[in-house]
Amino acid sequence: MVLDHMIRAVVVAAFASLFSILGAAPSGGSTSETFTVVTSFPEELTTRYEREFERSHPQFHVQFVWKQSRDALAELAKPEQGGADVYWAPAPANFARLRDWGAFRKLMVDRAALPGRLGRQQLSDPAGLYEAYDVAGYGIVANPSALAAAGLSAPRRWDDLASPEYARRLAMPIASKVGFSPALYDIVLQSEGWDAGWRLLGEMAGEATLLDSGLAPTASVREGTAALALTIDFFAEIAKANGAAVEMIYPQRTAFLPAHVAMTAASKHVAGAQAFIDFLLSTDGQRLMMERDSRRHPARPDAYQSASQGFANPFALPASALLDYDSEIGRRRPPLIALLFDLAIVDGHDESAELWRKIHDAEKKFAGDAKALAALGEAKRLAGFVPVSETDARATAFLERFQRRDAIDARQITQWREEIGAARRQARDLVKSLEPAP
Repeated sequence: MVLDHMIRAVVVAAFASLFSILGAAPSGGSTSETFTVVTSFPEELTTRYEREFERSHPQFHVQFVWKQSRDALAELAKPEQGGADVYWAPAPANFARLRDWGAFRKLMVDRAALPGRLGRQQLSDPAGLYEAYDVAGYGIVANPSALAAAGLSAPRRWDDLASPEYARRLAMPIASKVGFSPALYDIVLQSEGWDAGWRLLGEMAGEATLLDSGLAPTASVREGTAALALTIDFFAEIAKANGAAVEMIYPQRTAFLPAHVAMTAASKHVAGAQAFIDFLLSTDGQRLMMERDSRRHPARPDAYQSASQGFANPFALPASALLDYDSEIGRRRPPLIALLFDLAIVDGHDESAELWRKIHDAEKKFAGDAKALAALGEAKRLAGFVPVSETDARATAFLERFQRRDAIDARQITQWREEIGAARRQARDLVKSLEPAP
């Protein structure tokens, strides 16, 4: 009995010490209230915000819990959102799901300062349950010197990249390996149309270098191994701000997609959570993301007044330059796009490169032959074929079947692989039929 009493006393003392540590002010002075922020933003950004927020709000201490999108969703789906107070991340699909599950409470924002829209595109939740923090642009990072040396102008449209002039000078991220790339490819698909978009992606990728990390596209252009690469803008902007001779190009009908912030419905530290969200969305808070090692685009238009020269302001772009991006469809498509990209572009890439090279050579050879060019047009359609219709690619029930890759029917993948292979063989046969008989 005495031993049990002693053990209980030690446990109580340990917990008291733990809570004392958690509640202590970072400076070691007066106590401060600790609240928890779940995020996937990099440490250099979160540390910057922590320092500036706590400097102006010494009564609060922010504790960051870093989790990638899937782990964050699992954590915030727990009872009382796992004890988190704020969710702050570039994960639109997570925010929409958690909203639908009742995980957030309504935020009050000034719509005069934070429009929650970019052109016709909705950025923030219409009901106010989560708010856009930044917008990331998608496009092309270019090496102007490499283009000039090759006598090439910079591309201005997505379909410019299908030109044989850029063949073997382009790098593209693999959709199943690089987190931002399914959204990038969905922008192309929404801009050009589902079937035409896949045909364009196939032609672009035919002789391109395929890369498996988010840093690699910008690095390949910076180092001169590629003249152009598809990327999300902040990688290119960070490289440029730190001295790299690269430029970010936003093609016509691209999109800027948001990261969000929300307060959890079960937050027990509402005052601290609200103060942190207010700081993130304030003019001063938004300006922090434009610093040299972040180079993100604020969701607050007035923050751009202090932007460096040449830093794009998406709110100042003409409406014709932006795609009216459908975020409800877009948030459901990434798993399907990643799967189709693997099947149609990554698998058999060497053979596809040879096929596209032959198609391009034949287009030059038969430039004035309408019949031959019609056959080559069909060959291009077959070379860029994917076995999913646009109707299915817009259907919520169909898209939900691919949210977990390990749960996809293996027979479906086998069938699709066979259909893609058959289409490629037909394309090769069409090109071969144009060759003179021996």
